[in-house]
Amino acid sequence: MTDISSTELLALAARVLEIESRAVSDLIPRLDASFADACRLCLETEGRVVVTGMGKSGHIGGKIAATLASTGTPSFFMHPAEASHGDLGMITQHDLLLAVSYSGETDEVVTILPLVKRMGAKLISMTGKPNSTLARVANVHLDISVGEEACPLNLAPTASTTATLAMGDALAVALLESRGFTAEDFALSHPSGSLGKRLILRVSDVMHAGDKVPSVNARVSVRDGLLEMTEKGLGMTAIVDDDNRILGVYTDGDLRRSLDGEIDVHKTTMDEVMHAGCITVGPNTMAAEAVHILEEKKITSLLVADDENHLVGALNIHDLFRAGVM
Repeated sequence: MTDISSTELLALAARVLEIESRAVSDLIPRLDASFADACRLCLETEGRVVVTGMGKSGHIGGKIAATLASTGTPSFFMHPAEASHGDLGMITQHDLLLAVSYSGETDEVVTILPLVKRMGAKLISMTGKPNSTLARVANVHLDISVGEEACPLNLAPTASTTATLAMGDALAVALLESRGFTAEDFALSHPSGSLGKRLILRVSDVMHAGDKVPSVNARVSVRDGLLEMTEKGLGMTAIVDDDNRILGVYTDGDLRRSLDGEIDVHKTTMDEVMHAGCITVGPNTMAAEAVHILEEKKITSLLVADDENHLVGALNIHDLFRAGVM
């Protein structure tokens, strides 16, 4: 093993980043009508964008397919070697093949091209060799050539794979904008992510409902109200009239203030100690909006009411934490 200093290691890393950043920036002057044509082909495709590539190009192709799929362009990755053994059935005449190969001569990719052409599917190629087989037979070719690899041997795909990935991102983002893809659309394909939860989850998805909602009639004693709060475990209870309309709320904080006033919990009724005019939200309110209300009002729980102020649910800050909205 070569004895190398920290300074030399940092210099090597800097060289790699400089070469790769230059490889990406060099793509910009090469953006021309071909890129626009590639975008139009993707937008006009009735089926899916099927990405293929071998080796390192395949790994990059998988990422491109994933990015396309999550930003509004239905896409998946097909391994070119497996394609020759049955997986080519994944492609239909309504699909578009996006083939990635820096040399443009990768055997496994070139082998399937006649069959793809025969079935009528369109082809976009990404290569570093504009005169290669793959570039010549494609409907649209995107040039991803680089001046040099970051590998000191100029062998390991490094700058070239970075450039390919960047071109794939450029394509995905251009398509995203063209489709009018929104943050809400993004959330629909990322339901388990924090963004998805903030944009998709509604209060009705996280609230307590039915028998789990703490509520008492306005005429019951504070003692009965405390029992309800203890049983339901939300740190508060709703106070309702005979038609289950919300009159107010009573919280742990209200209890401490009541005890400071030395009330008789057996004789005092809930309507005497409740906090009237409490803040409520509707069941269709976005959970993220409920978070904003809790933070703005510096409270820890909310009652959920329908359009006629009937009690339909309750939630607290812990419910929103568990749901991943906060």
